[in-house]
Amino acid sequence: MISSQPTVIELKSVEKNYGEGNAATYALQGVDLSIAKGEFVAIMGPSGSGKSTAMNIIGCLDVPSTGEYLFEGIDVGKLSRDQRALLRRHYIGFIFQGFNLLGKTSALENVELPLLYRGVPSHERKAMAMEALKSVGLASVAHHTPGELSGGQQQRVAIARAIVTNPLVLLADEPTGNLDTAKSIEVMELLRSFNREKGITIIMVTHENDMAQFASRIIHFRDGHIDAVDTQRDAQ
Repeated sequence: MISSQPTVIELKSVEKNYGEGNAATYALQGVDLSIAKGEFVAIMGPSGSGKSTAMNIIGCLDVPSTGEYLFEGIDVGKLSRDQRALLRRHYIGFIFQGFNLLGKTSALENVELPLLYRGVPSHERKAMAMEALKSVGLASVAHHTPGELSGGQQQRVAIARAIVTNPLVLLADEPTGNLDTAKSIEVMELLRSFNREKGITIIMVTHENDMAQFASRIIHFRDGHIDAVDTQRDAQ
């Protein structure tokens, strides 16, 4: 059972406010959330519901105004900006709707980037990046630039880049938003395989209900609150 696994992400009474006085905006209001190691969680909600703010906090790109965010028991709000950057670099992978690949560099070089930031030697870096491309079925296009790849292939390169460091947590922001249904399913099956076979905790924001069904739990945000939670779903 996933619930028996240790907690990796925990939000405790988290609030996030922007501005002051009458101009204040309350993006999150008293959010409590625990995510266990190895879970695959989908986060859903309308625009302005707070889901993107929650993801920014979970991804150590922002900190709560009040409340606590614990990552593996560490209070992220007490870390410096540089310490949060190190946490992101070593423990969190990111996948974006727009792929965010460097257009003039090869697929292999794109996947190497997180390893370059870590200071991994060149020969080791290339071997690890090629292995990651193999894991997403793209070894044959390692030296192609993003412009020579389909949208589905570009997203798979982005997934390889996100998992090349073997992150503890993978954050996926609308990973199928720019793909057709067939390519979306391919990407979701790939994410599910990394979750099940490698034990990577995945937290995914999506507007697409059929894509959310791949997750083991769906969390619905509304007006800065968690509105509902669908637990222990039978994933596709």
